[in-house]
Amino acid sequence: MRFWRVWAILLGLSLMVGETIRSWGQGRNPLFVLDDFFVGLPLVVTAILMARPSIPRLCAFSSSFAASAGMLYGSFFEKLADLSKPASSNIEIRLLTALIGLAFTSSILGIFGSIRASSSAGIRNTKITS
Repeated sequence: MRFWRVWAILLGLSLMVGETIRSWGQGRNPLFVLDDFFVGLPLVVTAILMARPSIPRLCAFSSSFAASAGMLYGSFFEKLADLSKPASSNIEIRLLTALIGLAFTSSILGIFGSIRASSSAGIRNTKITS
């Protein structure tokens, strides 16, 4: 599980730092900048919380990877469909598309990896009662 926790922290931080670099001085709508923070922070926070694994924490951890994949899906395929379209970015469009594609792939791997690693973290299938 430690690997996936580090993976989540690196992915979350790269989303937040990358979006800051990409948008610095470009006059982009703040909502399009903050969405990466709204997805990056849960990745980092849930990775830290998974130091003491539980079923709810695992659900939140895996869901944060899923939220990241969902956010990156549209961005990646929109840019991939038209690489000649100018982007308001400090990063060249082809490099930006490759980086977003890498983050998207990392998110998908994180979903499956975090769920699969739950057995090694000592989380068992138990009945959840309310």
